[in-house]
Amino acid sequence: MAIERDPVTGRLTTGHEWNGIKELDTPVPRPVYFFLVVTTLFCIGYWLLMPAWPLGTTFTRGLLGADERAHVTAAVAEAARDRAGWTARFERADFAAIQADPRLMAIMRETGRTLFGDNCAMCHGRDGAGGPGFPSLRRGTPLWGAAPEEIAETLRVGINSTHPESRVAQMPAFGRDGILKRAEIEAVAAYLRGLADPRLAAAPDAVAGAELFAGNCAACHGADGRGSRETGAPDLADETWIYGDGAQAVFNTIWNGRQGQMPSWEARLALWERRLLALYVADLRAQEPGSAQGSAQGSTR
Repeated sequence: MAIERDPVTGRLTTGHEWNGIKELDTPVPRPVYFFLVVTTLFCIGYWLLMPAWPLGTTFTRGLLGADERAHVTAAVAEAARDRAGWTARFERADFAAIQADPRLMAIMRETGRTLFGDNCAMCHGRDGAGGPGFPSLRRGTPLWGAAPEEIAETLRVGINSTHPESRVAQMPAFGRDGILKRAEIEAVAAYLRGLADPRLAAAPDAVAGAELFAGNCAACHGADGRGSRETGAPDLADETWIYGDGAQAVFNTIWNGRQGQMPSWEARLALWERRLLALYVADLRAQEPGSAQGSAQGSTR
């Protein structure tokens, strides 16, 4: 093959031609060779110094003896030691002492968010605001009390659960079981709606329902409808309704009765987790605008 030079650049051609265009014999730039050499040397050095090549059931350890698994194991062990320190505080310290410690409260809010999301949010909502059939933990009047120690006990034994010490509360089915007639239930429903909304208190049915309430409901809910922490009877005079505040919704509750349930968490969560969750729920309540400090469990109407 005859040697041919490109008349424009003066470079030799390779002899290849496509559609009248001839390929120049352009050498690879020297920086490319430089970086190839540097990269090769780096790879060889890394293979020699660090763990690199698999060898069946093992691998080359490298001259430096670096072991990421050992680093991770050490980091996990250190985190476990730190965790053991503050989990012990949550398990044994007085609630007031924990609430006075900014560091523990910061841990409580961060860890509590995860615990609540994993165990409670399915029923009570991600933000604790509740939903149809499930009480808000942020608003409403508490049942068995909303101090952290009271919430912790409710978490331990549950409500109408299988725990032998479970908190028990059940509202009779006044209509289904024939305790009251339909018209009487409608009157009580009107009275209850008037307790929560004074604008409805003057309705004729509401006035008639007051006497029926005193004879059938006040024993549990109190003469003023404010409920009882001792029996877990909810406040019927606040503005929190689980099953709806419409006339039909209140009628259905009285007619069919209610028996809400919450599982016992004693066998599912460690003591420190339950106590931390109790603080988290109380903290949710305290952060709610217009809510009194310390109330955390919503009414179960």
